[in-house]
Amino acid sequence: MKLQKNTLFALYSLLEAASHPARQLSAGEIARKYAISPHHLAKVLHTLARAGMVESVRGAGGGYRFSGNAKRLTLMEVVQLFENVQASPQRRARHRSGVERGLATVLAEIEDISKATLQSISIATMLKLIQRQQRGSRSHGPAGPLPS
Repeated sequence: MKLQKNTLFALYSLLEAASHPARQLSAGEIARKYAISPHHLAKVLHTLARAGMVESVRGAGGGYRFSGNAKRLTLMEVVQLFENVQASPQRRARHRSGVERGLATVLAEIEDISKATLQSISIATMLKLIQRQQRGSRSHGPAGPLPS
């Protein structure tokens, strides 16, 4: 499953906000960190705010704050805001060769596994994964683990 830029920007933003739940992050701050257009990111953040995943705080020192439940909110719920993840319509099987049907079956299975994985991973689980990876990269130095 290939995700659109808006979906990736939403995931970046949501994970940043969830990793600092008491802090308000500006669209510009997130945009700089990920080299994203602040104007484009503001539209993505607006969608997340309408969905109740972030809270928009106006005024001086305003920005966006995580407002979801990190233990219950899944990656798929975020993806569904920006992607059409419904089952793709299948062409009539009788018009397909055996190779086409076989390949379509495998690709559909891969898509189903991708969706199931996104549905099973919460924001809290992602934050734990990110923290583990950051601890691991610090313990191996800037070059990462040495080859065996």
